[in-house]
Amino acid sequence: MSDHLPPPAADLWDSVDDLSGWLDANRPVDGRDGLLLRILKLSEEVGEVAEAVIGATGQNPRKGTTHTWDDVQSELCDVAVTALVALRTLTPDAREVFTDHLTRVTRRSLGA
Repeated sequence: MSDHLPPPAADLWDSVDDLSGWLDANRPVDGRDGLLLRILKLSEEVGEVAEAVIGATGQNPRKGTTHTWDDVQSELCDVAVTALVALRTLTPDAREVFTDHLTRVTRRSLGA
């Protein structure tokens, strides 16, 4: 990270808010189209995960091994951050929406 940039906020959601605000201030497309493009960014990030997995396993014989499992981890983190920022763009209550959803998924999967 550059020396002139502040470190990310200590709290996940503070960082998500900061990133969302920065993107809002610097996006070329506003309104509904800007929201849709931010959500579509997830597809790009998921594609990068797939590319990293293929590269880490050497599944493309023309290219061979081009990525590491650390690359896959990094790309998965990009997916998570992108999803949380997209959720924050959709609602200022992203923290609560996510927490409630995670609680439902956890209960459904692991039992009450």
